[in-house]
Amino acid sequence: MLLNNFSFYKYIRPTWYFNRAPNFGETPYWVDYRKLDSHHQDLITYDTSYSCDEASLWDAAFQAWQKGILMHDGGLSLANSDRKPSVYDNYKFVKKYFNPAWLIYILVMRIFSFKNPIKEIVGFFKALNVKRENIYQVHEEHRGYNNYKAEIVTEKPTVSVILPTLNRYSYLKDAIEDLGKQEIKPLEIIVIDQTDDPDKAFYDQFDQLPLKLIFQDQKGQWLARNRAIQMSEGDYILMFDDDSRIDPDWVTEHLKALEYFKADISAGVSLSTVGAAIPENYSYFRWADQFDSGNALIKREVFEKVGLFDRQYDGQRMGDGEFGMRAYLAGYLSISHPYAKRIHLKVPVGGLRQMGSWDGFRPKKLFAPRPIPSVLFLFRKYFGKRLAILSLMNSVPPSIIPYKFKRNRIMLFFGALLSILILPIVFIQVMKSWKLSSVMIKEGDRIESLDPRK
Repeated sequence: MLLNNFSFYKYIRPTWYFNRAPNFGETPYWVDYRKLDSHHQDLITYDTSYSCDEASLWDAAFQAWQKGILMHDGGLSLANSDRKPSVYDNYKFVKKYFNPAWLIYILVMRIFSFKNPIKEIVGFFKALNVKRENIYQVHEEHRGYNNYKAEIVTEKPTVSVILPTLNRYSYLKDAIEDLGKQEIKPLEIIVIDQTDDPDKAFYDQFDQLPLKLIFQDQKGQWLARNRAIQMSEGDYILMFDDDSRIDPDWVTEHLKALEYFKADISAGVSLSTVGAAIPENYSYFRWADQFDSGNALIKREVFEKVGLFDRQYDGQRMGDGEFGMRAYLAGYLSISHPYAKRIHLKVPVGGLRQMGSWDGFRPKKLFAPRPIPSVLFLFRKYFGKRLAILSLMNSVPPSIIPYKFKRNRIMLFFGALLSILILPIVFIQVMKSWKLSSVMIKEGDRIESLDPRK
């Protein structure tokens, strides 16, 4: 694994899916540069300036992952070695691919962690001369995909769309109409309406569509999705949100990607009308390192094997992230799909916003938990106490500023300063979250099963 080699990555992304190795499957997520063909080697800049060959190979493997080089042959995996990259190698790796501010942060963290200060300072200053590279600029384009004729598209696949809603009829109308315009018609569109006083007549206008309605009194986004999945009949489950817009080829693209990449999950991208643009690394096919319950197609067998969404996350965040982690560890392959996109309106009313803050790290009340307890529940469950704390260290300070400024470097800097000034309040918020996540851990999972078809 990357963390076993470039260990400084844990300061940057401590709770990344791929910091853990799957329990099943032989997919070579980290490939050996020496075993790649010339085409894939040409996409990678092999760096021989590290202090050992092992560091050069892991740098190349990191590039391959980020550049969307997708393999299925387990024989291409890069094996771990007893020889690990040096302190300087780690600083160099960080300087090559990440904002230079991470160097300062990591240096401070390691000195206060009683690491050898001489090695740290020497490695830090030596790495300052390393040029930062855009790892995404050159990537695998998968040119064969555009002209690929997927058999699955012509075989009349059965797709069940799962669409929860809460007090958003004006937006829901557009979402359902978009589903009705799909090139591949869904077998069923299962709407789970959690509105307090549901407008049942609203659905009369869609009598030509295969709607199945569930009017649910108890509010819970994962309860809603689980109920819909349990009553679904399709071989493929397609997750959608009520404040989204999609193109007519949305279903087609999801299905095509599953066949072309021999994957189990197609994770579409979301184009937000709030905040910054979609990052460059989501503009092409690569392994998915997140699962978005508003835009993802899943083979039914995945739910049958790993279970449904964990009800511990009802009313909170990260229920989709937890499912994605569970599927990844079980060996299922998920593709980040740039063409299966949706416009996520992120409207200020209804949905999860009505149940509480829809941002996991930005509470609405002064002394409310920061982050939402379910976030820490996920981090502690899959990554342990230490990595969960590291995640808090690099995610809580930026959360002081409003969401719309989350990509603004100047505002992030002021957010970090402000978090120091209001440290006692932030500490109380974090401790509340930690305590509540401990309760969730003690209670355990609430994962229901989806019985395989007879």
